[in-house]
Amino acid sequence: MSFSVFLAGFSLGISLILAIGAQNAFVLKQGLKQQHVFVVCLICALSDAILITLGVAGFGVVVQKYPFIEQLARYLGAAFLFFYSALSFKSALTTDHALQAQGKEVGSLLAATLTCLAFTWLNPHVYLDTIILLGSISTQYEGQQVAFGLGAIFGSFVFFFSLGYGAKLLIPVFKKTKAWKVLELIIGFVMAALGVSLLV
Repeated sequence: MSFSVFLAGFSLGISLILAIGAQNAFVLKQGLKQQHVFVVCLICALSDAILITLGVAGFGVVVQKYPFIEQLARYLGAAFLFFYSALSFKSALTTDHALQAQGKEVGSLLAATLTCLAFTWLNPHVYLDTIILLGSISTQYEGQQVAFGLGAIFGSFVFFFSLGYGAKLLIPVFKKTKAWKVLELIIGFVMAALGVSLLV
């Protein structure tokens, strides 16, 4: 296995998920609350692993042939983003909550899991980035697609677990109610903007 090809996949994989998006915002929020962080990070990384594998294996051709798959994800994803945006705005305007040093887990594991799956699989951009883009770029590495795919998958694991557990460093800031309200407002605007972008 070529290390340079692995590194190329790793670099591209991280660069594609580095931008602030709905999924990353959710992972950050769970990390700040210290709720189900491992499971959320694992779901995101494993989902990326599945999609990257499909892309490298050539499934991108199927998506291009049947564009309704991407369109379905687009509209369902937009609806979900608007719904979650509304929840964030409601929380920012009606709830006074700050992080406690030893905070109790309020959200259920099932709710966190389903929300994380929705953010991941109802986002059409994830299909474009992993299946289409990474899948097509992997063809440039004839005979080394596996190394490229493994690099991209490793990049996802590194990114999501770093984001989820690295959020701990920001906990002192978010012990203040005002900071949490600002975060909720930012997340609400990000989700709404992403929802609009999907429809436009």
